[in-house]
Amino acid sequence: MQVTDSIRYVGVNDHQVDLFEGQYQVPNGMSYNSYVILDEKVAVMDTVDIHFGEEWMANVKAVLAGRTPDYLIVQHMEPDHSANISRFLEEYPQATVVATAKAFVMMKQFFGNDYADRRIVASEMSELSLGAHTLHFVMAPMVHWPEVMVTYESSERVLFSADGFGKFGALDCDEPWDDEARRYYIGIVGKYGVQVQALLKKAAALDIAVICPLHGPVLTSDLSHYVNLYQLWSTYTPEKKAVVIAYASVYGNTKEASLMMAEELRKNGKEVIVHDLARCDMAQAVADAFCCSSLVLASITYNADCYPCMKTFINQLIEHNYQKRTVGFIENGSWAPMAAKVMQKMLEGCKNLTMAEPVVTVRGAVTKQAKPQIKEQMSALAAELE
Repeated sequence: MQVTDSIRYVGVNDHQVDLFEGQYQVPNGMSYNSYVILDEKVAVMDTVDIHFGEEWMANVKAVLAGRTPDYLIVQHMEPDHSANISRFLEEYPQATVVATAKAFVMMKQFFGNDYADRRIVASEMSELSLGAHTLHFVMAPMVHWPEVMVTYESSERVLFSADGFGKFGALDCDEPWDDEARRYYIGIVGKYGVQVQALLKKAAALDIAVICPLHGPVLTSDLSHYVNLYQLWSTYTPEKKAVVIAYASVYGNTKEASLMMAEELRKNGKEVIVHDLARCDMAQAVADAFCCSSLVLASITYNADCYPCMKTFINQLIEHNYQKRTVGFIENGSWAPMAAKVMQKMLEGCKNLTMAEPVVTVRGAVTKQAKPQIKEQMSALAAELE
């Protein structure tokens, strides 16, 4: 695939993977992106996952058409991008590897070699000329590992963005960018909003026409759309006024209360997304909670605690820096309802959360005593959505 006349795509699609990073469902696979810049000198941008070394090397050689690469640019040392560094440098012993100082430390850890005799250590806005093309290296620590950098090519205004602006899904699947990019961002980078903001400020000073990420499609039009989403995500600002109801139910009563709440909200013209935490894609539920302005957590009381899948969900929200939302609670307990107290305690460290009142308490079945509480909390949530 041709990105520009001088920049070629040499990445691969992975339809073998079912869980990215061992936890994120990827029904449409993944892409591991790599690029070649052809100039007086030739630079290869990153490698790919270990399982696709043969295919990647064949792609690189086809684009090189007999030429010898001068540089391997390593932006990120996570193995889905770095696994073939050693192989590439053995194949091309005259090539120089360019990376951050921390990346070379990690190369020693992964490959037993930090390539001290054939390396260039990149620093903030250091440059590398390929001829007509000049690479400018921009440090991006913790987006999402500490050694990360991105690379700006100034002649064609291309940003090689490492994991930034990536998404789940192979390149040969047709799906909307926003949803899978959101799920990817929240899961992979969501904790590091401050660091993403720092990188966005650096990027704002660059004249960017094309974004080439390490996962997902090359972005060539309406770049403001993608940047605006990253601005929202990295500042933990809701994308829309809507409610996510996430429930953990055993015998169906907590589910009934949750669906009743959803129905009442919809009757009032509000958008609602419902997740059964025992069965849903947890990463999707987390992404939806970050997308929407309000959240209802509904759980049975289980061993004087909330239900295990609810604890997992809340822990994932906390780990990804959940904040600036309204949260309501539905608890169920036949003799000693405790779930709401536990869930509220878990969320105490989250910033700028508004707790919707009242807490809905169900004692076994959803009786007429619980229904007014559901309507009252619904009214509080609906007011927040105005």
